[in-house]
Amino acid sequence: MDLSKPLKAARINLTSTTKVLIIAGIGVAGAIIIAQVFRRRRNGDNYILDSKEDFGAFIERFDLLPDPQPPPPAARHPLADLRFAISDNFDVKDFVTGFGNPDWRRMHDPASSTAVVVSCLLKHGATCVGRTVMDELAFGLTGENAHYGTPMNPYVMQAMPGGSSSGSAVAVAAGLVDFALGTDVVGCVRIPASHCGVFGFRPSHGIFSMSGVLLNSTSLETPGLLARDVSVLHRVGHVLLQAPMSAPKRKRRFIIADDCFQLSRVLKEKTIYVLKKAVESLSGYQQPEHVNIGQYIASNVPSLKAFFEPSSNMQKGISALKAISAAMLQLQKYEFKTNHEEWIQKVQPKLGPAISCRVHSAMEHTHENIKSLYKVRTELRSALNSLLKDGILVIPTVPDIILWSRSKKKLSLDFEDRAFSLLSIAAMSGCCQVSIPLGKHEENPISFSFLASHGADKFLLDTVLDINPSLQKQAEIASALPPSSDENGDMDASELLKEKGNAAFKGKLWNKAVSYYSEAIKLNRDCATYYCNRAAAYLELGCFQQAEADCSQAIMLDKKNVKAFLRRGTARESLLSYRDAAQDFRHALVLEPLNKTALAAEKRLRKLMN
Repeated sequence: MDLSKPLKAARINLTSTTKVLIIAGIGVAGAIIIAQVFRRRRNGDNYILDSKEDFGAFIERFDLLPDPQPPPPAARHPLADLRFAISDNFDVKDFVTGFGNPDWRRMHDPASSTAVVVSCLLKHGATCVGRTVMDELAFGLTGENAHYGTPMNPYVMQAMPGGSSSGSAVAVAAGLVDFALGTDVVGCVRIPASHCGVFGFRPSHGIFSMSGVLLNSTSLETPGLLARDVSVLHRVGHVLLQAPMSAPKRKRRFIIADDCFQLSRVLKEKTIYVLKKAVESLSGYQQPEHVNIGQYIASNVPSLKAFFEPSSNMQKGISALKAISAAMLQLQKYEFKTNHEEWIQKVQPKLGPAISCRVHSAMEHTHENIKSLYKVRTELRSALNSLLKDGILVIPTVPDIILWSRSKKKLSLDFEDRAFSLLSIAAMSGCCQVSIPLGKHEENPISFSFLASHGADKFLLDTVLDINPSLQKQAEIASALPPSSDENGDMDASELLKEKGNAAFKGKLWNKAVSYYSEAIKLNRDCATYYCNRAAAYLELGCFQQAEADCSQAIMLDKKNVKAFLRRGTARESLLSYRDAAQDFRHALVLEPLNKTALAAEKRLRKLMN
């Protein structure tokens, strides 16, 4: 079956002032179809369509009609009556694919054939209605485009839609289409899906054909799907997977990656509550298990050691996730440079500021030991396939539930670090992932993701279809629950700040450490460790009264905190309160009779008081 054959019917739009007659064979008889396309035109700093309001999602509109419906008794096409859009990196015969950049569009000829995945959708009854805005060269995270404008997020109007498949996500979220195609390199479908409150499916790498798709990174990129309705996602996914309706049954076992939720400010307790309650309401599911996925990866992907930060003071698991992210970004730069360096140097295209920085970084990057990047990829896929043989990993899709505002000029490095650490797991392993919307919290979207082993796409889509009604019901119930500890204290975010404080402390940046610990305390005032750690930094700075106060607070929260007694004793000794200091060291010895620091201090103070 040749899915790349020429389309049998197309209604093609040109400019608002140009009408073109297209003769297309439909069935046995021919037909003349008259159509108009609305391309974006410049209006000051804005780009508008001559058509009705489309939230800025489309670059151009056209209708690509599906193959004719076979006569009865043949079944209807499985995608009949569904409309879809494609991002600006999918080829359509006789149209120029723009890759999100006017210079690229200007320098390239119309495509000689249509992308295989687009042809497949048309063959099975869907109608393509246009091409959507994307981050230039599929190289962004926010969904901004300096040339065509930024699509408006219909789910949270004041927020960015996320990229790079921003227009596709917006078109779906706004109800302009039933589903849309984008490509996912390092999160380009999953980020906008999460931020626009729709489902986003990144299939296993290599499962969907990339023929007729412009590539940013060959071994990271795959076509992806966005849909509002889970049944549409499931139906379209099955068509593209060419999957049989029945398949061997597998256990449905969820594995929650606790360390990934530490990288996120998603409401962990309520999110996990929703999953557990949904599982309890269904048959055939096992109760969720927990894993530190970073530590598992660190132990099972030996080649990853080359990408650990040399002076990293982070936990082993978090360091492993950052190492995967580092390998992913190096691989993306290497493959982008390989694919497009000649064109970039020849044309010197005009790029938006953020994209220009990424492209420049890729062009300047020196690539050594490339084989190690692909080795990480191979080992990571093997490790995850082993872990997820009968399971599905649960992780946050993105790190924050609060989206960046349109007025913000660029993403923080902290956000990018956490985002890439989460998104790199599927990107580097090539495993499949679905982002599932769970409604809003304080008007900001919440989502999490299910991630399955490479090739388990049908199993993943079937599971999402099966469990989603229960998830949505439980999410609605959870939204009415009183605030939980992770909302009031934001425990996951405070743990990240504590880790940063620890790193600053070990680097002898005492003031910076105090600042980080103070921010952690603002988020969670009930953790003795944060006060005790800040006291250690205050001691290094000679701020003995502040150290004493912090240790007293830590002891009030945890009466068995040996370090707090030792540090308060040290502070009191420095303040010449020898009797009180000696009492603190004696308390420490009650808890730890062989503590050398306390033994030495008690002996020293006994001499001072005699």
